[in-house]
Order: sequence, then structure tokens, then C-alpha cells
Amino acid sequence: GVAGDFDPASTFVESVDDIVVEVVDDLYLRKWGRPDASPPSMPYKDALRAVRTAVTDRHARLEPSTADPGSTPGQYYALAVAARAEVDRRKRQRRLRDYDDLLTGLRDALADPERGPLAQERVRSRYTVVLVDEFQDTDPVQWEILRLAFHGHTTLIVIGDPKQAIYAFRGGDVVTYLAASDEAESHDTLSVNWRSDEGLLAAFGAVFRGAALGDPGIVVRPVESAHPGRRLSGAPGEAPFRLRVVTRSQLGVGPRGKPIVGRVRELIADDLAGDVVRLLDSRAHLTAAGPPRCVAPRDIAVLVNTNKQAQLVREALSHVQVPAVLTGTASVFSTEMATQWLLLLQALDRPSQSSRVRTASLTCFVGWDAERLAAAGDGALDTLGPLLRGWADVLHQRGIPALVEVVTEEAALYERLLATPTGERRLTDLRQLAQLLHAAAVDEQLGTVALVEWLQRRINDAADDISEERSRRLDSDAEAVQVVTVHRSKGLEFPIVYVPFGWDRHTSSAAYPRYHAGLVRSLDVGGQEGADFDEHCRLNAEEDSGEDLRLLYVAVTRAQCQVVTWWAPSTTTVASPLNRLLFGGFSPGDQPEPSTALLSDEDARRRLDALALDSGGTIAVESAVGADSTRWEPSQPAATALGVAAFTRGLDTAWRRTSYTAMTAAAHETAMNAAGVRSEPEELQLDDEVDGPAVPSPASSAAGGTATDDEVMRAVLSPMRDLPSGAAFGTVVHSILEQVDTAAPELASELVERSRAVLDRGLGTTLDPEALGAALLPAMETPLGPLADGVRLRDVLPADRLAELDFELPLAGGDRPAAVSVTLGAFAEVLRHRLAPEDAFASYPDRLAGGSFRRERLRGYLVGSLDAVLRLPAGGNDSRYLVVDYKTNWLGGPSGYDGPLTAWHYRPAVLGEAMIAADYPLQLLLYLVALHRFLRWRRPDYDPDRHLGGGLYLFLRGMCGAGTPQPEGGAPCGVFGWVPPHGLVVELSDLLAGGT
Repeated sequence: GVAGDFDPASTFVESVDDIVVEVVDDLYLRKWGRPDASPPSMPYKDALRAVRTAVTDRHARLEPSTADPGSTPGQYYALAVAARAEVDRRKRQRRLRDYDDLLTGLRDALADPERGPLAQERVRSRYTVVLVDEFQDTDPVQWEILRLAFHGHTTLIVIGDPKQAIYAFRGGDVVTYLAASDEAESHDTLSVNWRSDEGLLAAFGAVFRGAALGDPGIVVRPVESAHPGRRLSGAPGEAPFRLRVVTRSQLGVGPRGKPIVGRVRELIADDLAGDVVRLLDSRAHLTAAGPPRCVAPRDIAVLVNTNKQAQLVREALSHVQVPAVLTGTASVFSTEMATQWLLLLQALDRPSQSSRVRTASLTCFVGWDAERLAAAGDGALDTLGPLLRGWADVLHQRGIPALVEVVTEEAALYERLLATPTGERRLTDLRQLAQLLHAAAVDEQLGTVALVEWLQRRINDAADDISEERSRRLDSDAEAVQVVTVHRSKGLEFPIVYVPFGWDRHTSSAAYPRYHAGLVRSLDVGGQEGADFDEHCRLNAEEDSGEDLRLLYVAVTRAQCQVVTWWAPSTTTVASPLNRLLFGGFSPGDQPEPSTALLSDEDARRRLDALALDSGGTIAVESAVGADSTRWEPSQPAATALGVAAFTRGLDTAWRRTSYTAMTAAAHETAMNAAGVRSEPEELQLDDEVDGPAVPSPASSAAGGTATDDEVMRAVLSPMRDLPSGAAFGTVVHSILEQVDTAAPELASELVERSRAVLDRGLGTTLDPEALGAALLPAMETPLGPLADGVRLRDVLPADRLAELDFELPLAGGDRPAAVSVTLGAFAEVLRHRLAPEDAFASYPDRLAGGSFRRERLRGYLVGSLDAVLRLPAGGNDSRYLVVDYKTNWLGGPSGYDGPLTAWHYRPAVLGEAMIAADYPLQLLLYLVALHRFLRWRRPDYDPDRHLGGGLYLFLRGMCGAGTPQPEGGAPCGVFGWVPPHGLVVELSDLLAGGT
């Protein structure tokens, strides 16, 4: 991110600004906050501004470094230096870092005398060719990184146009660009312009005349156009470059007078609005973007220098009913709605204070006017007090979003705003401010009082706020003229561009001049009493003078077909970039003088007419007419007969997001067994655990082992025997196990606390958290059998357990239209081929291939969630990964045994049959495919035979703790483990992806 494209994250900006205020308070009050201290030689507000400037431009060298420490400039300098260091220290302490810190850290690492060469080699070894775009907006730190890492070692190509270097206020440093350009081994220039028409480029050449824009190395050179013809026809002014001239007589001053600039701006804004109406009414045709069509408002951009100018233009366009939207960099905190929000919040902070209630009544939120307030008299407090107290309660309990909803409903807020001429703009500002207030309240835990203070500070600093997050949003997406600041327009293009204020230039000196001493960017924070302040201001003005020319260049070169601009005599004209170009005496390659004398109207018109004549018809000089009473009335399309549209295309009813539950729904006769299109699962839900026995419990001991084994297992009661069953209970248990911290010193207490937290959310409110936590503890203590090397759930630390791994995997045709699909019948064929006869799932392919399973076509996306993935050591530094699924199924029942639920109901022989009866083998295989793809994306050395350990299905009701019965060589009761045969998961993954 180069300086021109970088906007710091708003939360960071606010945090750093808070630190700046803290630091200034500490340093300032430390010196002058004592009762016996002498009066400060610098006001607090000026001290704060100086520090903010120094911290914002942190790479500039601070001056005046040689000032007397006791002098006012010396004090400002010392404060700025100390504040910079202290802000950096507090940022590190609070673990705050922005992109500029990342750049500085990388630069320092590359420049380190000991570790730097190794760091440089590590960075450059990753790239064969390095291309850097928009390089004219680089800064010294960025160039130092590129120079150390790549220059002279790797092919480094930097692309930039120094004529568009307009971001000095953000740290963009064209001097750095020029220095880097001097080090380049070769230079190449793009000789073809792909944006502008040939005639428009010729007009640019006549206006700029090969001028240097701030430096001899930044020269406007002729280029060819990729568009030799005209793409705009039928417009009132046919010339590609139209220059409209304002005369002194129009402004009521003498032949050589200097009209006041405000009046000139208003006249030009009105003239612009009238010209736009004439253009739109002319039905001019445009071919710049596709087939010929009439010029529409969206084809027009007005480029201005300041937000105040943008507002003036927008109001003029609104007056003639031309839709326009502002896309400048004005902070939303500078708007009327920010003040409205402040007044409302102040009233909600003290809803019983009469003055605040009366003030709030006049805001848009309440909607009273002065007449109604006066008529209400003392009764206003009685009427509005309860209303505002209710809103205050909503804000305190539910936050800003709820407050907006309540106000909207109770006070008809949206209706009243949209009924006003600027309602759409105001509503957009109101909603953006609501979002910013909500974010601040949540992120910083602000109450009403703190929120009022936060908003007041943002309003105070709005003039210097350039954060992208807080720039005003477009008030409408409708077709409209774009009113854009030049800084925001860089990189954009428009068919027709109006540049109304190229003649206007504000020339006041900078409070903190920025300038270059050689190649070093410097910042003078010492104030006007500094010995070198005037010289630094002169250097700053010289650099600004060059940037003014570049700003004008950027503005006019946004146009594809036509530019309309103005020249006017005023108090600010002499130093304006357009006046310097039109009337300055300079040769190609030279920079125009910082100011050019203001000509009389006659001399100016004579010079401009000569320029137009020499341009070969590419420039036209016109007289501005000012305000025009004509209003724009857009043509209405001819009415057409309405009819019902016919739906002719076919729907792919097989393509959908599906899951294991959806696949098995028909087989289990759920409500989802309807044919055709099914609802896509928006949220993953636990619905694969059923009440009642999943399979009948075998009546004879032969199915479960010897009579002695049966007696042992029947003697061990299930810790969860008295707890309910069903999907709702399963959701509670899964939530607890997802959140439990196995590293807690007291696992029993941890389970109780997690149980209480889950139950407090309204899940299973009749359960006792103490009893639930105690019932789950044995499951955490039960060994997980040979597949997990006998470890217990409590032995697996949180770092080795990935809970609730959600996945959404493309199936055949998932990310593209295709006729390819997979059936579960094909799935079954793979299992038959891969499973050995003695495998626990050997009989499952026959079930999968029969009935509705075989017809289940899979195309789209597979979604699901793995309860947990366990990472277990596998020798050396290697690891095995196991899929874990928790089950709370009730497998007890009257068949063969009527006693309480015991470990016997979850003996290994029964679990295999329960798995197949519930189609859990399909679920496990799908989960293994998901884990396989997850590991394949994240482990560079991934080998499924080494890393994919298989699956554990944990029937929690049968897991009875350390004493859980465990047949010799097998897994304990309640634990079912399965390892997929070699190559099975990979083949199934390929099959689901559309392979064969």
C-alpha cells in the first residue's frame, strides 16, 4: 500500500489519537500544571496540533533542531520529539501497530548491520521479478525497503507517473521518486494514451506547453492517442477543451479590479449548472462506452479541490434539478447530522434537563419546529421528558441500532427526512454516523457520557480527518453527476469532466511547513517565531506550487472526450495553476513562475483567443453567463405494454448445498424426504441423534461376549442414565464439549461452569449444571482405545484440539454449471472395492447401494461441521489427526434387558451395528474427506497414509470413566474407532469432486 492508497484503519486512528491526547496532556501539564509554574509560552491547542502533525508525518525530520530550548520554537520542537517517542512507546505497550509500523519494522530489519543481509536474501529469494505500481506515491521508507531487498539483485520494475504525484499531505514523496529514478538502469515511457481522444490530447499539449510540474524531471510530454476520432458528438460545445471566461463587468468591478473570490465561485457554480443542463438537453451522443447513446448525468464528473467547493457545486446542480452525488473526502463528522446526533445524545445523557430537552426537540430525531416548541411552553418538558427517558433506556440497554429503530418507529424519522429536498443525503449521513457510533460504543465499551465526549472530539477534528471509514458515503446509487475531489479522482476516468476552480488558489502560509532539505523530508513545528520559519514557508510554498500544477494535470486528464474549465479574475487568480499555464512566460521543460500577473479582461481574452486559434480547433473560448433559470427535465421513456414474463429456462434441481443429514433424510423417513428442490441449510444443526434405541439390544450374551463380560458391563451404570435424550439435549452437550478447556486446573469445575454458561443461553433450561457437569466428567476420563493410544479427552490440550471445524466443499459441478453428478451408488462401489470382509463396515455398501440412497445425486456443495479434530503425536515431529464425533444416542431399551442404562448397552459389538443402522459410516467418510482436504491445504508435507488417523465416534452415555469395561485388545464401551483402508479417502474425495 503506497501512501496515496493507504487509509489507516479507523479504530487504529482513534486509538493513536487518544494516545496523542494523553501524551500531550502528560507532557504539557508536567511542565505547566503545577501551581508555582510559569505561564505556558505555547497554548495547549497549538501544542496538540503540533504533536498531531509530527506523529502523523512520523518519518519527516523535525525542525527547528537548533532552536534555543528555552524559546517558544525550541519548546515546540522538544515537545514534538518527546511526544513522538512517547507515542511509539505507548503503542508498543498497548500492542497497536499500523501499516506504517509494518513498513518501518521491515526497513529496520533489512538495514540491520548483523541480520540485514540474511533478511534481504530471504525476501529477494522469493521473487524473480518485482513490479511496483503507482510508484510516484512512494515514500523514503518504502523505497529503502525496495532498494535494500531488490535493487541491483533482482529485476525491479517501478511504474509511476510523477505528473500525478499529489499525495504529499499523506506522505507521498515525489522527491524520493525522482531520486529512485536517477538510480534506474533504464527508463521506458508509455507512448500511447488509452483514455483520451486525440483532439483532447492535442488541447492538453497546447495548454501545458511541455511545462515542468514542480521539477525539471516532471515534464508533460506529447503522447499518441488510441482513439483518433471523436467519441462525443452533438454537444453545445464541440471542442474537446472548452474554456469559459468570466469578466469583471459580470461581477460589477472596474477593468483592472480584483473581484472577491466568493462571488466568483458562486457565479461559476451557477454557470456550470446551466452548462450541464444545456449539455443534457442537447441529446449529445457518446460512444466512449459501448454503442452510441445520449449523454446522461452519470457520464459527467465535476472535479474540485475542496469539500466546500464540492458542496457549492452540488447545491447549484440541485437548484436546476440535476441529480448529483458527492464523492469527496469530507468527514461525515463535519456534517449537520453529526451535530444532530450530538444534541440527541446530550439530551439522552440528561433527559431531565430542560435546556437539553428543548434543544433536542428541534433535531430531526424529534422533529419539532420553533413554533411548536414555543406553543408548548413549559409543557414541552412534560411531553418530551418521558419520550427521551425511554430512548435513553433503549440506548443504555440495547445500543445505538435499537435506538435508531425505536426513533424511526415512534417519531417517523425516515418519512420526515425523505420528505425534505436533501433528505436522502441527510438520511445517509445519519445511518453512517449510527454505524460509527455503534462501533465505537462496542469496541471501546462507551456509555452515553463517554459516547458524547467521543463524538464531540470527532466533530472538532473533522477538518483534519482523512480516514476512509469516516468519509461521507454516496447518498444515492441513482444515475447522477459525480462531484469528486481531485485527490479522490486519481485513477478514475469520465467521458466529460468539468474543472470549475483551476483558476482559484488559496495562498495562506502553512502553520507547520513541510519541505525538503536536499532529499530529506522536513517538518517545522516551531511556529512563526522560529528563525528559519519564513524560509521554510518559502520552500513549502515552492513545493506546493509544483503540486498545484500536478493537481490540475490529474484533474483534466481524467477526461475521455471533453474538459470544461473556467478562467476568472479574482483575488486568488495570480497563483492559480491555470492562470500560470495560460499566461505565464515559460519554455518547454521549465516550470511556470509561482504567480503570474492578472491581465485585464481585454488582454486575457485576446491571449486566450490566440491560444484557441493555434490549437487547431481543439480549444474553444466561451463567455460564462452565470445563473440560468432553465431546469433540467429528464425525458421519460415511452410507455410500453406490460405483460407477464414467461419462464423458459430449466432449473437444475440436483444442484444444491447438501449435508450428511440431507443425504440420509429419505432413508430415515424425515420431513426432508420430498423429491425435487430442498431448502439449503443456512445453519448447521445437530439433527443426527435420535431418541430411542438406534438398534435393538441383542438378547443373548453371544452378541456381546461371554456371560462374565456381560455381567461386568451390566454392573457399570451409565453416568448419564438419568439425563434426557434427543437432539436438544445433544446440542447442549456438544456446546459444552466445544468450549471446555482441558487445560483447566480443575476439570470438574470447568465442566460445571461451561454447563452453566450454555444453559444460561436458554438451552435445556430444566437441566442442573452441577449434575450435567458431573455426568460429563467420566466421558472426559475414559480412555479412547488403541486408535488414540489410550489417551483421554482430558489429556488433549486445547492447542491439539480443533473444535467445530465447519466446512463447505465443492462436489461435482459445485463451482461451475455441469451435467456431472455423483450418486451414492457410486460411493458404495468404491467401498465394496476397498473394504476387507472383516471390516466393521463391510456390510454397509449393500445398504448404501439400495433404496433411495442409490438415487441420491450429489452436485453442488457439501456442508457440515466436525465436532472435533484431535492432533496426536506419531513419532518424531510428526502427528496423526483423528475425526471425533460426539453422540448422545440412547441405545438402551426393553429388548433383552429392562434394567437401567449401563456400559453393556454400548459394548463394542453393539456400536458397530448402531453405526450402520444410523448411517454413521457415511457421515464418518464424508468427515474424513473434509479433514483430508483441510490437511492437504494446510500441511505442505501432507501424506494421508501418515497423517489421516481415522475416526472416533464417542457414545458419551457409555463412557463411564477410567473403569469403563474394555474387552481385551479392543476399545472401551462407548468408543468406536475406525481406520480407513489405504487410498479409500483419497478415492472418495476425487469421486465427490467429479472424478471417476
